[in-house]
Amino acid sequence: MLLSDRDLRQAIHDRRLIIDPFEPELIQPASIDLRLDRHFLLWPPVHHGWFELNSFVDPAQEQHMLPCDIPDGLAFELQPGHSVLASTVETITLDRTLAARVEGKSSIGRLSLATHITAGFIDPGFSGQITLELVNHNPRPILLHPGMLIGQLCVLPMLTPADQPYGSGATGSRYNGQRGPTPSRSWQNWRTWPLRDAA
Repeated sequence: MLLSDRDLRQAIHDRRLIIDPFEPELIQPASIDLRLDRHFLLWPPVHHGWFELNSFVDPAQEQHMLPCDIPDGLAFELQPGHSVLASTVETITLDRTLAARVEGKSSIGRLSLATHITAGFIDPGFSGQITLELVNHNPRPILLHPGMLIGQLCVLPMLTPADQPYGSGATGSRYNGQRGPTPSRSWQNWRTWPLRDAA
């Protein structure tokens, strides 16, 4: 079940959902449009001179990405097959009664631009800008203009409020309060789980 435009306005009025900055015209029938910010994080090149840097990505290790800020009036050129981390202009805050999903817009998807890879879910209690994992599936470069519509927020009511909402400390909450695109923090408190053979 999703919140409708009427429900979204009521949740914002009741401050169960906070969007900052909020533009009322971005409310759609069952979502709220989100805009692309000017800050990006890029993967460093694999080859550099005679040396090979970052030849693999290990989720158990901290990743070092390169920041790139786009000046007013310019766009970021995302090359075919490349991915980049970006973020929404909007800071989203959910209370313990709401969860959400970030989805792509059809007009963006039809350009072969993926808004996120797998990380579209937002837990109840989260507060922060939304990091986007943008991927260009087009055979041509795609220009990313800061301020453009990049996705939509779909809000889901919980049957009961979360006992341990995101940010309460019980669930790790590595990304609460994030500002700008935030790289993976999987390396923090890294562990693997023992595997058991099926009976």
